[in-house]
Amino acid sequence: MNNIKSVAVYCASSTKIKPIYYEAARDLGRGLALRGVTLVNGAGNMGLMQASSDACLEAGGKAIGVIPSFMIAQGWQHTGLTQLIETPDMESRKQTINDMTDAAIILPGGCGTMDEFFEIVTLKQLGVYLKPIVILNIDGYYDHLLLHLERSMEENFMRHEHRDIWKVARTPEEAIDLVFTTPLIDESVRRFAKI
Repeated sequence: MNNIKSVAVYCASSTKIKPIYYEAARDLGRGLALRGVTLVNGAGNMGLMQASSDACLEAGGKAIGVIPSFMIAQGWQHTGLTQLIETPDMESRKQTINDMTDAAIILPGGCGTMDEFFEIVTLKQLGVYLKPIVILNIDGYYDHLLLHLERSMEENFMRHEHRDIWKVARTPEEAIDLVFTTPLIDESVRRFAKI
């Protein structure tokens, strides 16, 4: 079992999405709180970011948000979090979240979520980020992405060994279990970086 004290939750801030995604975000936030795990996200005050944070806090957990200054200037930050960390820009936001967490769970989201996912996958390929990455594939949202990643391996843009970089869960409970049980890797993964 991994020693998981905090988990990065990457997800959408959109408010015009299906209720099933909100339900999953709330279940994930609640589940992390019940396991004594701090939720860390982008500090948004709407969408799945807010839903996961609120559910975590309501269940007695801790929710930390990391957000750049320009977003605070727009009033986009959640004001009820356990802690709010301000960063100068988007890159330092991602770095801060990666540094302070023990794993990452990817909920449905748009370009920002995809950016966060692909960055940590790339860093894990290079042996820089060595923590569990779990895609929470609610309602098949990530089916096409997973097929694309399979094609990348079939066409030798990635090695088949890279399939172990991430795990896929169908439920929030499974996602939480996977961050605890996914074997950690070490820097030797770098031997697979080149094809």
